[in-house]
Parts: sequence; structure tokens; C-alpha cells
Amino acid sequence: MQAWQVHENGEPSEVMRLQDVERPTPGDGQVLLKVRAANINFPDVLMCRGHYQVRPPLPFTPGVEICGETEDGRRVIANPALPHGGLAEYAVADAAALLPAPESLDDAEVSALHIGYQTGWFGLHRRARLEAGETLLVHAAAGGVGSAAVQLGKAAGATVIGVVGGADKAAVARELGCDVVIDRRSEDVVSAVKEATGGRGADVIYDPVGGEAYTQSTKVVAFEGRIVVVGFASGTIPSPGLNHALVKNYSILGLHWGLYNTRNPKLVQHCHEQLTELAARGVVKPLVSERAPLDGAAAAVQRVADGVTTGRVVVVPSLENGAAA
Repeated sequence: MQAWQVHENGEPSEVMRLQDVERPTPGDGQVLLKVRAANINFPDVLMCRGHYQVRPPLPFTPGVEICGETEDGRRVIANPALPHGGLAEYAVADAAALLPAPESLDDAEVSALHIGYQTGWFGLHRRARLEAGETLLVHAAAGGVGSAAVQLGKAAGATVIGVVGGADKAAVARELGCDVVIDRRSEDVVSAVKEATGGRGADVIYDPVGGEAYTQSTKVVAFEGRIVVVGFASGTIPSPGLNHALVKNYSILGLHWGLYNTRNPKLVQHCHEQLTELAARGVVKPLVSERAPLDGAAAAVQRVADGVTTGRVVVVPSLENGAAA
């Protein structure tokens, strides 16, 4: 089979190589899956660079989220067991963790429903306890993680403010349903949020960016507000001033969604049931901006690394080489 492999750490476009390799052999409790679609996540970028908290042995195949097909023809959502990731024709995954694919979504959409939407659901509902009528601020609202949070926020009855970088991404955020869109490249984020909220600020802030975005969050979080720290796509990990959190009376909430898979897997299943229902109602639908063939995976991962994509970029091995849809 064909699979992308990383033999040394660096930028994805430089270290990923498409090679002919043997199909992976499932271990105890694992199954072999045909990859129908593989969604690219920022952790794939970080693993290529050697900067992720999980460091699979070299060489490894990136791809932590797929829509796969079992030997009996069932479509499932899976997180491949590294080092045999999803940017390949076949992958292996733990059988106990497979989730049924919602019938309302196609393969590419299914592959993008899991990590980003589970992270959003746990962040907004389990950690921040978002309530209908509250104001939710989402940084990088047109991105893969942010777009999921926007849809889930609207589904929860919140007023959603989306912060984006550039006019094209602003248009995407409006299409996603943001009530207010702020272009950080042409507007002052802090002033714009205060104006949009009548000076009150945002009740919940969803931050997958870190860096300057986190600093802005501390200036616009409402009384008894909650800042959910989801990631650091900016590359800068903030050092919060706890005295500031004290005097403004807000909470800083960390979210590591992957821990729920081991600490409380029943919650992951419950969340999937909620997401499946929302997808069936058309309330959430992963924004797949690009479907790339397998031979275009390295370039696609690099585009995610460079922050030039909107929504989700999905690799579909059945697409003809050199073609993208």
C-alpha cells in the first residue's frame, strides 16, 4: 500500500515522503481499516516538527483522524494507532474506540466530525458550561477547530463573535453563522468586542490560538467569564497573570480532550451521540474546504501548518492523483 512517512522532524512538506510499505498488522484489540478519508489536524503538523506531546517513533505515518471502512463494510470514525496514521491507504485502530459514522455526512465530513467537534463540545459544555443567551467569542473562527465551536455555540443558543484574519476568512465566518465577525488584521479586536457587547465582554472565550489572542481575551472577558484554552496555533504559549484573573473574577479553563478517552470514555460516546443528532438535524456540518488526493497530502499538511486554510482539509485516497475537489 501507499503511505506517507516521516523519517526526520521538520516542516511537513520537507519531511513527509510517499512510499510503498506493507499494510500494518493489527495488534491485540485492534482492527485494520481501509482509509476512506483522513482529516488533517494541527497535531499532524506538530508531530512532523517533533513538537507534539505525543512523539511516535520514526518513521511514522501522520493522520490522527479518519473515516475508515471495516472488513465487513461499515463506515466508522477512528483515531489511528500511531505510528500507523491515516495518511495512507490502510490504518489500524483500537476496535473498542470505533464510532459509527453518521449517515447524514459524506466520508470527508465524517472524518472531520470527531476531534474538532468533540473538543468544542467538551470545551463549551463540559468545561465552560455555556448557556443559551450568553456571548461566545471564538478565535480563529474560520479554521477547523474554530468553525466547529461556532456551529456548536449557535446550536447552544449563544450569540457568537468570531475573530478571523483576513477578508476571505471573515466571509467564511459569516457563512458559518457568526453574529459578529471581527477581522483582526483591519480592526482592533478589544475595541470591537467591547462595542459589540456594550462594554460587558464575552461570557465564554474559546481560544485555540494563544499568544496575542489570549492577551486580547483577558481584556474582553466578562464578569464571571470563562476562557477555554484549547491550543497554541500561534506558536506562543501565554503566561497568564493570575492576579488579573482574581481582580476581574474570571476563570481560565484548560482542555485536553484526549484525556477523556482514558479517564471517561463513556462521555466521549455520549458526545458522539449528541453530535450525530446535531448532524442529522443539519445544525452542525463540518466545513470541508478542500479534498486532496493522497499524493497531495504533504502539501495539504503544509498549508494547514502555514495557517492559510479555512475549515478542514481532508485527504481522500480514492481521488485520482493530481486532482483535487
